[in-house]
Amino acid sequence: MSEIIFSILLVLIGLFVGVITMFIVNYVKGVSASSKAEKIIESAKEESETIKRNSVLESKEEAYKIKLEAEKVLKESKETAKTTEERLLNRENNIDRRDILLQNREQSLEEKENSLLIKQKEIQEEQVKIEDLKKQQLDLLQSISGFSKEKAKNAVLKRVEEMMELEINSYIKDREAEAKLEADKKAKSMIVSCMQRYAADVSNEQTVTVVTLPNDEMKGRIIGREGRNIRTIEAVTGVDLIIDDTPEAIVLSSFDPLRREVAKVTIETLIKDGRIHPTRIEELYDKVLNDMNVKIREYGESAVFELGITKMEPELIELIGKLHFRTSYGQNALQHSIEVANLSGLLAAELGENVALARRAGLLHDIGKAIDHEVEGSHVTVGSEIARKFRESDTVVNAIESHHGDTDPTTVISVLVAVADALSASRPGARSDSLENYIKRLQDLENIAKDMDGVEKTFAVQAGRELRVIVKPEEIDDATSYKIAREIKTKIENEMQYPGTIKITVVRETRAVEEAK
Repeated sequence: MSEIIFSILLVLIGLFVGVITMFIVNYVKGVSASSKAEKIIESAKEESETIKRNSVLESKEEAYKIKLEAEKVLKESKETAKTTEERLLNRENNIDRRDILLQNREQSLEEKENSLLIKQKEIQEEQVKIEDLKKQQLDLLQSISGFSKEKAKNAVLKRVEEMMELEINSYIKDREAEAKLEADKKAKSMIVSCMQRYAADVSNEQTVTVVTLPNDEMKGRIIGREGRNIRTIEAVTGVDLIIDDTPEAIVLSSFDPLRREVAKVTIETLIKDGRIHPTRIEELYDKVLNDMNVKIREYGESAVFELGITKMEPELIELIGKLHFRTSYGQNALQHSIEVANLSGLLAAELGENVALARRAGLLHDIGKAIDHEVEGSHVTVGSEIARKFRESDTVVNAIESHHGDTDPTTVISVLVAVADALSASRPGARSDSLENYIKRLQDLENIAKDMDGVEKTFAVQAGRELRVIVKPEEIDDATSYKIAREIKTKIENEMQYPGTIKITVVRETRAVEEAK
């Protein structure tokens, strides 16, 4: 029993000691924690004071910097404002000075204008006085003569016209007859002599070319599957292929002889090669085109060699070769130029002029046609520019510019080239012309003289190279017939375009007709 009580006492004592110990420990911890907290608070206060002092210093430094920057900007702004103000003041002063000058000028102009108005008024008053005096003098003259101004003028003109018309017409007729007789003799002699000494075949170019095939089966191969070969040929060459029922032949149609020739050679090469497909067509076309450029140079060199012309630029010779593939009304341009060159040389030899220069001008007179389809302007303008580009002489340039009458010829050689050009173009068969244009030209030729007073009938004969005019003999005398012929000649030259020359013959005859019964 005593042991149990003792144990209980021990437990109670232990509990009591434990509680006291915990109380003591908690008290010690509380004292320690409060001291630590005080230390932490003091440390925090010290740090906050330090941070506060640092931030105050930084703020002061930043404020100082901002103040310096603001003072700098303000200073610059003041300087800029000052400069601007000075500039504005200078501009304002300049404007004031200009305003003063303008006011002075305006005042001066007003004074001049007033002075001119006064002078103009004085002049008008003087003119009125002069007109009055003239009118008085005319009235006095009319009252003395009994004729008005218009009546007197018409009477004088009519009298002079009556007195001089017959004499002038007779004189002109005699002089023209003598000059025409002499000029016609010399001109005909020279032209006939030159044309006899130069004779060349007439070549007329067509717009189609026929290619011969080895057999009709080749037509199908040229057409190709679904027409791809013929489409490629037409697209590459720019020529229309006409494949019809004509046995063993196809037709190439194009207005450009160069394209037709390239297409012809390409197709003939394809036929010989046997491989006909789009790729091969394009390859052969490129090859033929290169070969054709060589051929063009050969044509030009051959023409220059044939005419004996020396010292000519290679590019100009190539342009001459291109004329082989140009036509004018069906006439081959290169053959026409060679013919004009030969005729010009022969005419120059007859007149004692420079034969070589005449041939050179004749060969180059249509050089503009080589590229007139590539650039703007007529072949005359283009040709003169080409001649100047290659430093040809002024005589050659003038011959090119004047051979169609666009400018006046300045040398004899220019006139000879124009004559040779007309001879080459107008001889029978040289150029093709449509029937419709031919008939229209004849009608226009006849209608030119029909409206003239005293003309009874007109007839265009000799393919439009002569116009015969029949006049009324009771209204037109012999002298007036020559006057009518000259007037018709002038109208034809001004209103019509025609190759060569046109002869005007005025016929005046009196027929006495009786019928025996």
